[in-house]
Amino acid sequence: MLQDALDARVQPAAPPARRSRKARSPRSAEAGQNLHLRSPFITRRIPTYDLLDDEALTRIEATADRILAEIGIELRDDAEAMRLYRDAGADVSHVSGEQWRIRFEPGMLRELLRTAPARFTQHARNPANTVEIGGDAMVFAPAYGSPFVMDLDQGRRYGTIADFENLIRLAQSSPWLHHSGGTICEPTDVPVNKRHLDMVHAHMRLSDRAFLGSITAPERAADSIEMCRILFGADFVDRNCVIMGNFNTTSPLVLDGVTTAGIRTYAAAGQGSIHLPFLLGGAVSPLTMAGAVAQCLAESMASCALAQLVRPGAPVVLGSFLSSMSLRTGSPTFGTPEPALGSPVMGQLARRLKLPLRCAGNFATSKAPDGQAMQQGMMSMMSAVQGGANYILHAAGFVDGLLSMSYEKMIMDMDICGALHAYLAGLEVSDDTLAFDALAQNGPGEHLFGTDHTLRHYQTAYWDSGFNDDRPYETWEETGSVDASARANQRWKDVLARFEPPPMDAGVAEALADFVARKKAEMPDAWY
Repeated sequence: MLQDALDARVQPAAPPARRSRKARSPRSAEAGQNLHLRSPFITRRIPTYDLLDDEALTRIEATADRILAEIGIELRDDAEAMRLYRDAGADVSHVSGEQWRIRFEPGMLRELLRTAPARFTQHARNPANTVEIGGDAMVFAPAYGSPFVMDLDQGRRYGTIADFENLIRLAQSSPWLHHSGGTICEPTDVPVNKRHLDMVHAHMRLSDRAFLGSITAPERAADSIEMCRILFGADFVDRNCVIMGNFNTTSPLVLDGVTTAGIRTYAAAGQGSIHLPFLLGGAVSPLTMAGAVAQCLAESMASCALAQLVRPGAPVVLGSFLSSMSLRTGSPTFGTPEPALGSPVMGQLARRLKLPLRCAGNFATSKAPDGQAMQQGMMSMMSAVQGGANYILHAAGFVDGLLSMSYEKMIMDMDICGALHAYLAGLEVSDDTLAFDALAQNGPGEHLFGTDHTLRHYQTAYWDSGFNDDRPYETWEETGSVDASARANQRWKDVLARFEPPPMDAGVAEALADFVARKKAEMPDAWY
């Protein structure tokens, strides 16, 4: 049964019926073309962009050490985490009640982090979709955490479990995402204390990719891991990473007990955890990016180290979420240049620590899938790609400063992710790609359309989006002048109409459904 579940493969949906030439869409090819680039994760073939020299990086690291040694981290409501830090050699002082100030001597956290893997595998129930995180591997996942969703038909509204499932379907259908993500939107029509069961179950049923589990309470983290034991088998989970939790510190410089207990739960089971300060310049971090990066490094190292204290070798991902603020209004801004500069610096720091990195994504403050959204998104996304991020959450769908998940922008962003597969493949220089024979075959003044070289390469030489409309203006105008957001609106509807869930072993499916039903029956609904 387990092997059947692990070896399951997605059955491709039947292609749509061919339409007449007159009715055909501007781009009849689907987003799944360019499959010569398809991979379970990206192996980057281009170098990272190293923004700062060693002296500047050392100064940032020294400032992070000073923050940890002189100011410290406040730990709240987790006596076990306090004992772990204290027994490892941290200076612990009691503040009041269940609050402690934890200070770390310079170098202490780096020493603790030596046991964390520089690269690790997160297994998917379909082994063909298993991902590597770290080193030269890069994984794209959809956006995470929005309470609202929006589309061109219904506008902005609270997310529901139906939206949550639809967004998983869209992600699963794209060859350009590698990971199912986690809380793609908040399903507000399900009780707070039960929605984690429905969300994890939806990822398992509707996707056969790796995914994130619940982090909102330690018992919900435990439920997520237990569901993985049903899906993969307990022995497999004990030996392998099959799930990760995405944990935020409470900036500035606070670790709350819900977060630390969740980290301990994942680490104790040998599962992965992402450790992410959410830094808003001028509010919970310095306005200046160098200071924000130093704070980010300090908080993330302290959080990652806790997982190593629980179980040395537990997979961890250093995290960075740097954002700016409109100083006229106090509103967060995303996709701006200063945080984009921070991402490659965090990449350099992560490589010095020999830890995988999560940073940036397709960030946008725009309230619609428009030009502003795409400009901001590309500024931010390229900073993560150039900086060497290994796990990019928020790669698709992020609008409205992360308050909303857009169906249309998800389609548009996934197309960008496809283009990035080609970009990150780099430039091959060989006798074949230098193509002397292409010019020599017909000589000066003759086109190259029919040359042997062109015929060998025409299907794979260029990225072809399958979404963009690159036809002449007159043709575009004659067929309705349909813009990108309108094309995206039709595309997500077409994808959902054709979606077929990946097959799952019937016994595993029944056991998962029984677990969810039993856990829900054990507790009354709670809506806060």
